[in-house]
Amino acid sequence: QVQLVESGGGLVQAGGSLRLSCAASGGTFGASGMGWFRQAPGKEREFVAGVRWGNTSTYYADSVKGRFTISRDNAKNMVYLAMNSLKPEDTAVYYCARSRTLGAGTSPVGYDYWGQGTQVTVSS
Repeated sequence: QVQLVESGGGLVQAGGSLRLSCAASGGTFGASGMGWFRQAPGKEREFVAGVRWGNTSTYYADSVKGRFTISRDNAKNMVYLAMNSLKPEDTAVYYCARSRTLGAGTSPVGYDYWGQGTQVTVSS
């Protein structure tokens, strides 16, 4: 059984930075793409960033491109999301998820395991 555990969320002022971590256990971590999603109150869960299985390709939502960086360490079964120049609109619960394939698509339907989420709050 795959388990994903996020950490690193918190309260930060606008313009600040946070680094989220996702620890994976069980399953075949290295053979799957990984993604970060977020969900704000009253809104649908949305794609933030994804990384292909071999760490060869990364993908970003337009709203975070140039500010967020996704990376993975297959030897440690870890995925990271470095978030810079944070804005109040980045406030949400952030989820780590494992893709059903080698890639990392933008739809939540393409992911089969999810973490419990970590809260990120950006104050203005």
